Amino acid sequence: MSGPSAIRCPLCEARAIGPSGRHLVYPSGRARRFPLACAFCGLALAEEAEPGSVRTHLLGSLDDDGFTLDEDALYGLDIYTLRTAATLKRRGVEPEGEAQARALRQPHAPLAASARLFDLAQGPAPVSLGILCRPEEIDRVLATLAPHAAWTDDIVVLADADLAAPQVVESFGAPPVRLAARPLAGDFAGQRNALRDLARHGWMLQLDADETLAPETGRLFGALVELAEASGVRSIGLPRRNLVDGVLSDLFPDTQYRLNHRSVRYAGRVHERPERPWQESLVAGHGAILHHLGRAHVEARSQRYEAMAPGGGRLEEAELLLRPYRC
Repeated sequence: MSGPSAIRCPLCEARAIGPSGRHLVYPSGRARRFPLACAFCGLALAEEAEPGSVRTHLLGSLDDDGFTLDEDALYGLDIYTLRTAATLKRRGVEPEGEAQARALRQPHAPLAASARLFDLAQGPAPVSLGILCRPEEIDRVLATLAPHAAWTDDIVVLADADLAAPQVVESFGAPPVRLAARPLAGDFAGQRNALRDLARHGWMLQLDADETLAPETGRLFGALVELAEASGVRSIGLPRRNLVDGVLSDLFPDTQYRLNHRSVRYAGRVHERPERPWQESLVAGHGAILHHLGRAHVEARSQRYEAMAPGGGRLEEAELLLRPYRC
């Protein structure tokens, strides 16, 4: 295997593989140390592990009704990481016993994963959809909402404009849409929190006007919320695929924690993030947010964010966004 972060993780695809002191204890009592691990999803790897083979073996092991980690596999994972892996197959995990249940709530435990696997149910979800936009984007946003009727009955659009209370507007086949307005005032976290307060359900997925989501991804949100609440999770992340002039960017998975419980608030004027311990989050890999960008916007965005919050503009992201995706 090549050096730290030179390759993508076989599970989450982040360039976050590096030296690790992780070890796992198997049901037989065997303890095994793994010299490498993904700093993002927690997948542990042997030095000689080959990413493609690891991914094939791991995904193949998720088809059965039960999962017990192979002691001789060139990878290892606790049940927290297993939960993320299972979502790639649109499946959930149920811990095998109290020890595994504790490990799920306290990642990354040294206990090798063992769980029952089941298919996630599809259908309408008790989840609101919220979208942030500028006034000139309202009509375009409303024209894209009909497909989301497959999973939500509550849609809120919040425009960056003078303060206005929500009003129901025509939505071209979508559920009734409430349109509200509030000045952004250079504070993205404040705008997301205001949008969150308009939701009628306990959970809300938030998108920006230049982001889209496949309805089939939303149809699993109800099952994901049940999975989250069973283990004290309040924040769910989805990979985001950045398309710059239609070309997939190398900035991936660029996970966005946009599916959050009403108790979660955002912080940060730019590059806002949900405030919660990371242990109270999970990453779902069954779908992705699509982010549609133009090159000129990418080149100007980081500088604009840096001006809004000096030191927080992530100037290095522009280079990653403009680089085409590579394995």
